[in-house]
Amino acid sequence: EGQLSSSHPTACKPKTYVVFLKVHKSASSTIMNILFRFGETHNLTFALPVNGASQLGYPNYFLAESVEGFSSGNMSDFNILCHHMRFLKAQVQRVMPSSTFYFSILRNPVHLMESSFTYYKGLSPFARARNLEEFLSQPAKFYNASAHDSHYAKNLMTFDFGFNHNANFSTNHTRQMQRNIEEAFDLLLLSEYFDESMVLLKEALCWDLDSVVSFPLNSREGRTRAALSESMVAKIKSWNRLDWAIYTHFNRTFWERVDRVVGRERMKQEVRALCERREQLAKTCLQGGGSVGPPEIRDKSLAPLQHGQARILGYNLKAGLDETTGRTCRRMVTPELQYSSALYRRQFPWKPVVSISLHIPIAGAGQRG
Repeated sequence: EGQLSSSHPTACKPKTYVVFLKVHKSASSTIMNILFRFGETHNLTFALPVNGASQLGYPNYFLAESVEGFSSGNMSDFNILCHHMRFLKAQVQRVMPSSTFYFSILRNPVHLMESSFTYYKGLSPFARARNLEEFLSQPAKFYNASAHDSHYAKNLMTFDFGFNHNANFSTNHTRQMQRNIEEAFDLLLLSEYFDESMVLLKEALCWDLDSVVSFPLNSREGRTRAALSESMVAKIKSWNRLDWAIYTHFNRTFWERVDRVVGRERMKQEVRALCERREQLAKTCLQGGGSVGPPEIRDKSLAPLQHGQARILGYNLKAGLDETTGRTCRRMVTPELQYSSALYRRQFPWKPVVSISLHIPIAGAGQRG
């Protein structure tokens, strides 16, 4: 038990009403696992998609009725809402109580688009482009703003936050988006600074270290990552001007919060403790101490969904773990779809899981965040 528990006494009370806006391709599957584990450990109730589906009506705007078991007046029944949705706070407030903590995570739009092209190559905006460079050289040839899946190729974060991803750029418009996000969310994290983000999240939620330690989930092999020239970087920023405005604004406020809440020196110490704990758990849990490619994953129940041109990494657990350790380790490496289905069966044992299929209409493929 000493290997697997790490906590410290605090004066604050852990928050147990949480909304996480799961933004695509921004380390959000890893955060989802953190929330799944915390909720399961503390016997909390999740706002799960109806019929055991994997998303809350996405890419349509979120509706309270997309939550299994929702009815007017039972909002106190739900603790955590974290599945993919297109954010609409008025509808979320029908499900979650007023004391709920709202947070999300952002990613540099340059890296986000490179990742999106690899994952969503089969979708209409990208399907006919041989590579991202060709798409960016003449996007009008490939991009149809009215297509139902156009958001995967332009201002994807803007879309997930509930705004028009095809809106014309203006300073007033972007400032209004930034204000709306600031009013709706208590904390915005950055995937490029994931460990610092987990420290801020731990502080904000009054959770302990083990509640926010994680192994990266839904990450892809390095060889599937495309190198980007300076001209491509400039084109991505220009093509995703709304996302870039959101990201640069909240990059600044992120570090302002670090200075205000934690301080740079203590942040270094907290990050060091988090990394050491992750390494300790990796040595305890993982065969080889790290991730493996799809063909090397022995337990197929722990195999992540493979999608597009990406190769999604997974994990092999060590053999011979005791029951408590094995359960903790297994939770940390269980992919999103499998974990979500297990939580659905736990909350609604009398209901069949109708489908865990995803919304992207590609034969043999699905979509993850």
